[in-house]
Amino acid sequence: MNEYLLGLKLENKAERTIRTYRWFLERFFSICTVPLSLLTADEVREYLNHFTKGKKERTVDAYLSALSSFLQFCLAEEYIEKIVIKKRWRPKIPQSLPKYLNELEFVRVKIAAENMNLRDRSLILFLLSSGCRSSEVSNLAIRDVNLENRCADVLGKGNRERKVHFSEECAVILSEYLKT
Repeated sequence: MNEYLLGLKLENKAERTIRTYRWFLERFFSICTVPLSLLTADEVREYLNHFTKGKKERTVDAYLSALSSFLQFCLAEEYIEKIVIKKRWRPKIPQSLPKYLNELEFVRVKIAAENMNLRDRSLILFLLSSGCRSSEVSNLAIRDVNLENRCADVLGKGNRERKVHFSEECAVILSEYLKT
């Protein structure tokens, strides 16, 4: 599990995501008595039912995401032979999730940004690569941005601070813009 969580950290996943995944996986494996290599779908479902009793759909989905991601890692590392989570276990989320740009739209925005001034280009690249809300970016100060580690501390919804990561391309353009 530590190897998996280290991999998440190296992929620049959010600290909160890593903490949440660790918390759930520790709880799951503290109750799960079956060795990982011998775990069956029925046993996983039984343990999940124990954790998700009385939980909302989004919470159940988050638990499934954490476990599924961990099991995908285990499959890639050949700790297990097959995934024991079924897609049909995912709950039906009643509200629609936000619409994201598809690949073609993403490329069009990046091409359009290349013709913009340095400030606008850096702003668009930051929004695209960090996943920040516009309100979070508008409250961002230069001291909140760390170009070396390609991360920024933003004040999110509910006045919660969170660390976001951005792309190398964005870091280069931001660096050029800050020189001006």
